Parts: sequence; C-alpha cells; structure tokens
Amino acid sequence: MLFSGKHGKEQKIEQLLTENYNRYYRLAMSYVHNGADAADIVQNGAYRAILHSGDLKGEAYAATWLYRIMLNEIFRHLQKTPQDICRDTGEDGGPEAGTEDAGLAHACENMDLQRALDAMTPKDKAVIALRFFEERKLEEIAVILEENVSTVKSRLYRGLKKLRVELGEDA
Repeated sequence: MLFSGKHGKEQKIEQLLTENYNRYYRLAMSYVHNGADAADIVQNGAYRAILHSGDLKGEAYAATWLYRIMLNEIFRHLQKTPQDICRDTGEDGGPEAGTEDAGLAHACENMDLQRALDAMTPKDKAVIALRFFEERKLEEIAVILEENVSTVKSRLYRGLKKLRVELGEDA
C-alpha cells in the first residue's frame, strides 16, 4: 500500500499502532513495571507519531520509526520518574492458591531476569528487548536506535554477558 500526503501516512501509522499496540505496551512494561505508566507511554507515543506522521519519509520505515518514538517516550518517562521508586506489587505478594511449583519457579526466573535487565543502561536494555522480546533484526535495531550495526552488536554481546553474570551463569 502506497500512501500519499499526510493523510495517507497518518492512516498507515494508525494501522501500525493498532496492530502492534500490545508489542509497544510490553516494551514499555519491561522498563516501567507499571500498567498505567506503560499505557501512558504508549498513548503519548501514539499521539506524537500521529502528530508527526508527515515527517515519515517512507512506508518501509514506518515500523522502525514507531519503535524509535516509543523508546524515546520510555526514555523521556524514565528521566521524569526516579528509578528507585518501589512499585507496589500487591498486598500478599505471594502466589495464588493452587499455583504449581513449576509456575512459581518460572515466575522467580522472570523476576531475576527482570532485575538483571533493570540493572542495565537503557540503551543496552533496549537492544536486548528489541532483539529477543520483539524479535527484531540487528539492522532494524540499529535504525530504531540510530546507531551503527557494529555498536548494536557490541551492546548486545556486552548486555548478554552482563545478564549471564547477573543470573549466575558462566560468562
């Protein structure tokens, strides 16, 4: 589908936002760990994307352009919010009755992984999240983060090494 003018670009952006909302939300959640904040980030990102849809150079770049906007919104939010705020995870904090041991072990692994990811710099974490959680290619990540592919590769390998150390695996 080719688009012409601002109206066509805006339609394409709206379509991608609708199709990929859950991906953007998960990406934001991986940084802020709060549903309301993640929803606000995605909503603000969507607003900015639609507002500036006329700046989009070509349809082929729309998806990476949107990821860049969402990451910029995440980084903007993280600058406003103190990193050390402890989020309330619920009153009991424990698993629900009937949770199997395997499910609990999986949840603990996810918590350890999340803590290890949170210890990383935002750009290193972005590379890991885009590569493994969003299944983006290194070239796409480079475009999204506006960095060289070699820089992205370095961030990826350095980040993976840090994760292995943090999770107690052999580096």
